[in-house]
Amino acid sequence: MSMPAHPNRSLSAVSVQGFILVGFGGNTSVQALLFTVFLALYSVTVLGNVTMIVLITLDAHLHSPMYFFLKNLSFVDLCLSSVIVPNALANIFSSSKAISFAGCTTQFFFFSLLAATEAILLAVMAYDRFMAICSPLRYPVTMCPMTCARLVLGTYCVGCLNSIVQTSLTFQLPFCSSNHIDYFFCDVPPLLRLACASTALNELIMFGICGFIIVCAVFVVVVSYGYITVTILRMRSGSGRHKVFSTCGSHMTAVSLFYGTGFVIYGQPGGVASMEQGKVVSIFYTLVIPMFNPLIYSLRNKDVKDALRRLGQKHSLVKESGWCHHRQEPP
Repeated sequence: MSMPAHPNRSLSAVSVQGFILVGFGGNTSVQALLFTVFLALYSVTVLGNVTMIVLITLDAHLHSPMYFFLKNLSFVDLCLSSVIVPNALANIFSSSKAISFAGCTTQFFFFSLLAATEAILLAVMAYDRFMAICSPLRYPVTMCPMTCARLVLGTYCVGCLNSIVQTSLTFQLPFCSSNHIDYFFCDVPPLLRLACASTALNELIMFGICGFIIVCAVFVVVVSYGYITVTILRMRSGSGRHKVFSTCGSHMTAVSLFYGTGFVIYGQPGGVASMEQGKVVSIFYTLVIPMFNPLIYSLRNKDVKDALRRLGQKHSLVKESGWCHHRQEPP
C-alpha cells in the first residue's frame, strides 16, 4: 500500500533503537503452543537438511549432478530457516520483542538472498532432470562438475542481486509512523506499511523482480517437465518409468509448494489481503517447506534410502569394531 509522505513526523529513533516484531497474538498458552510447534518444525528442518548434506557428501554413489544440486538446496533451506526461526523463537517469550535496525537489515538481506536463490535453484534442478532424461548421452558432458558449480554460483548471484536491490530500496525509506512490525520477521510487505513516504516505486520493483524470477523459474520448470513427460510416456520399461515419475514427482511437489507460497506474497500486485494471512503463508516457506524438502526427496528416493542404509551399516561396523577392540585389550 502506497502511503503519503509525512515530513513532520520523522522518527529518527527507529534507525537507532530498531523495531518491535509483533509476531503472533494470543495469551500465554497460545504463545507456548506456537513456541512448541516452531521448535519442533525447526528441529526436524535442521536434522533433515543436515542429514541430507552429510549423506550426499559422504556417499560416493550420490556424487552426481542431481544430488549436488539437492545438497545445495538442503544448505539453502537450512540457512533460510536459521535466518528467521531462532529469532522468532526468542521473541515469543520476550517482553520487548525488539530487533535492532542493523539486525533487521541483516535478516532482511539474507532472507531475500536465500529465497531468490532457492527459486532459481529449483529451476536449475528441473533443467538437470530434463537433460538427464531427455538427453542421457549428452548429459555427462553438458552437466559436468564445472557447469554444475557455475549454475549454483549463478543462483547465488541472482539471489544476491535481488537482495541488494530490495534491501537498499526498503531501508532508505523514512520509517516514521511506527516501529512496530506486524510480522514475525523483517520482510518487505510489513516494512512498507511503516513508511511515511510513497512506496509505489518499492512495490513496483518488488513485484517486477519477484514476478520476473518466479515467472522465469516456472517457465523453465514447465518446459523441462513437459519434455520429461513426453519422454516418460515413450518409455517401454515400466520400472524405469516408475523410477523417473517418482524422482520427478518429488521435485514437482517441492516446486509447487515453494512457488505457490512465494507468488501469493510477492508475485502479485497488492500481495496478501492482511498481515495475518501473510504470517500464515510465510510459515510455509520459512519452516514447512524447508522441513518437507529433505523428507520429500528421501522418502520417495530409493538411492537416498540405500545411502542411508549404507551409512547406518558403516556406523554399526565402526561401533562393533570399537567394542571388539576394547574387549581384546589386556587387563
